[in-house]
Amino acid sequence: MLQSRRLAGCPPAHPAPWVAEGHARPLSLHAPRLGDTPGQCQRGPNGSRPGFLGDCCQAAWLGINVFLFTYYFLFFDQDERYFYTRAILGSALAWARASAKCLNFNSMLILLPVCRNLLSFLRGTCSCCRRTLRKQLDHNLTFHKLVAYALALFTAVHTIAHLFNLERYNDSQQATDGSLAAILSKMHLNNNKWLNPIHSNQTTVEYVAFTTIPGLTGVIITLALILMVTSSTEFIRRNYFEVFWYTHHLFFIYFVGLVIHGIAGLVRGQTEDSMEEVHPRHCAEYLVEKHEECRHVCCKNPEFSSIPAESWKWVLAPVILYAFERILRVWRARQKVLVTKVIMHPAKVLELQMQKKGFRMEVGQYIFVNCPAISLLEWHPFTLTSAPEEDFFSIHIRAAGDWTERIIDTFQQQKPEMPRIEVDGPFGTASEDVFQYEVAMLVGAGIGVTPFASILKSIWYKFQQADQTLKTKKIYFYWLCRDTGAFAWFNDLLASLEQKMAESGKADFLTYRLFLTGWNTSIANNAALHHDTATDTVTGLRHKTIFGRPMWNAEFSAVATAHPRSVVGVFLCGPGALAKDLQRSCQQHSSLDPRKVKFYFNKENF
Repeated sequence: MLQSRRLAGCPPAHPAPWVAEGHARPLSLHAPRLGDTPGQCQRGPNGSRPGFLGDCCQAAWLGINVFLFTYYFLFFDQDERYFYTRAILGSALAWARASAKCLNFNSMLILLPVCRNLLSFLRGTCSCCRRTLRKQLDHNLTFHKLVAYALALFTAVHTIAHLFNLERYNDSQQATDGSLAAILSKMHLNNNKWLNPIHSNQTTVEYVAFTTIPGLTGVIITLALILMVTSSTEFIRRNYFEVFWYTHHLFFIYFVGLVIHGIAGLVRGQTEDSMEEVHPRHCAEYLVEKHEECRHVCCKNPEFSSIPAESWKWVLAPVILYAFERILRVWRARQKVLVTKVIMHPAKVLELQMQKKGFRMEVGQYIFVNCPAISLLEWHPFTLTSAPEEDFFSIHIRAAGDWTERIIDTFQQQKPEMPRIEVDGPFGTASEDVFQYEVAMLVGAGIGVTPFASILKSIWYKFQQADQTLKTKKIYFYWLCRDTGAFAWFNDLLASLEQKMAESGKADFLTYRLFLTGWNTSIANNAALHHDTATDTVTGLRHKTIFGRPMWNAEFSAVATAHPRSVVGVFLCGPGALAKDLQRSCQQHSSLDPRKVKFYFNKENF
């Protein structure tokens, strides 16, 4: 049964057959079972490889990191401007500076994959490009995580190297053995041209770490990075999304600290002018054995200057781009959203139908939703389940955490005024390309079916309008659910599609298979008892529900046999384990002959 609440004066202009009016009060609502797919496709390690072009992009990124680290390691380990600096610090100088360059490079990249408006723009401009090029945009968060792991690695190297540097600075300051390192550390007594930033024998490493600008900012940005990385684990994001959301906004502190970190210039090298006068290759020995009456040109003390701060040059452009991105999001989110209808589906799934001035969408896109009555700062992504042809846009929300449970409870309460909703988007996903394929296989797990609701609704409208531009000739739809209640809210759409395609003489256009992966004996016995009936006892549809999981090799073999020369797009919104199976099947059943069947895997990510 459905519970619906429509605002007065806002009826849909042309309600489709699957839009149910519902009842005044809800009947029993089924609680979600543990282990169900979350209320939206999760972006993360999706179990799929990015393909050849993606491998090339990752190889290029890795190659640049290796080049930067190697080049600057050798530079600071061999360049004679840092001869005296290495006399105090040894090879730790090269480790610290090389990792710093890689940190700057990856800090430049870390924000770009999360500029959603930029990615949507690129997806639109690449509409005429090869599908393999557009598909790389779907791996944006995979790349974001890869860059984050690189930041964590280089931060560890940089921090450890500088801890060694501080110890060696301190040891050199306290040394009285007349060594080159000890003499260089005492040069601040004669003038301001110091090389060792520690000028007192009473100074400790801890004191420098927490009182100098590089030390304090280094501690702060390292802690911020640790919190962001650790709170991004799958377990935290699934169970404590608020922790992930709030700690991830420490990126602001990270970038501010990164820009400030090098301005004090504690690490120094010999100046160019001083190099010409007292080159260390010829004059280093005179510092150790210099006499008071020394008249040699090398008796003059070398002069040093700080390494200029460079981090701001690396991150300025992406930070400005991201700032514009956030300003655009805020401006768009402040535009009024009218909730025209609220429907409570079985399995505790909430449907919100909304209208917003100037809102334009494509199939498979998603939006970010905020409910100020619950949280002013939390924004959560949801796939649009409406079709572009409809005069509203809709989302389905399943209880899968504190925020989703609270928003469902808020809309279930019969209040005179509807809670205010803010919307940012829509943003593009892989499913936008579904109509670019002759044959499409759509695979949804649990409420992961939501992007395909939009696609199937759009197909219904295209048939209704006799659209002759539809390139897609065949769709295979697979839906995997743990319990029978999850099927209920989607049945009307499938039933209307069955009827419309039969009336249009295209009954074979859509083949769908519903898989029930969790059941009890009574359900199985009831299905066996009514096996010969015209409709399914679980869903009421013509196609029978299959108990168990799909045999993907058999499914792909059948599609390959039926379409031996077609390009088949495989679209998934579901867990990573299922993504691995489908990715493997796509590779196994794609022909090496370019004239024969090819399977292209696409996974919903946001």
